[in-house]
Amino acid sequence: MALGAVQFYPTDYEAIDDGLIPIAEFLLRMRQFGIMDRRMVDAFESISREPFMPSNIRRAPLFAERPQPIDCGQLNTPPILAARMIEALAPTTRCRVLEIGTGTGYLAAVLSRLSRRVYTIDRFRTLVTAAQARFEALGISNITSVFGDGLIGWPEKGPFDRIICSASAPAVPLAFVESLSTNGMLVMPIGPDDGIQTMTRFVRVDRQLVSTPICPVRMVPLIRGRAAKL
Repeated sequence: MALGAVQFYPTDYEAIDDGLIPIAEFLLRMRQFGIMDRRMVDAFESISREPFMPSNIRRAPLFAERPQPIDCGQLNTPPILAARMIEALAPTTRCRVLEIGTGTGYLAAVLSRLSRRVYTIDRFRTLVTAAQARFEALGISNITSVFGDGLIGWPEKGPFDRIICSASAPAVPLAFVESLSTNGMLVMPIGPDDGIQTMTRFVRVDRQLVSTPICPVRMVPLIRGRAAKL
């Protein structure tokens, strides 16, 4: 469930050059988006970006605002977009969070500083194995990762207070709704597979979802099943 072809469309600001952006400058970018919560800032400061950069692109910009290639032919989520998604998700230290699309594990690692426990699932075994190794190397003990079909969620571990998904769908999958606790929140892109989607926050009220748009994006669609290779 990692990103395969994601583009972030920053319509409300001028895109900056993809030169090397130190963490201080990245945190300034967060402030420019109105992300000033101290817990969020501390979470991003506490997670080193380097371990989550594939070895073949270690010299690439650490906080580029465009997606970069990772293993299994996928692309990562730009950190500034990850920050906007996490802000919309509003996790607390009492939350159990489900992430659909582990990728390199960076988003899950940041979420681990903001949540009680993070469960992350990816359809690529290689990505799950590598991410788990990073979590262990960094001493992160409140993340559980699994190789599986993200489209059906992780019902054995539900319900979840928060769900965050890095791949798009025309509508919220029923499994996600059923996996959310009452008043739980979901953040994911909604829209056509081959066009512009809208990153959206959903709040569950009874069995209904109340939506709030966040920003336009282009992400790969959710794919059913586990990858047969990789």
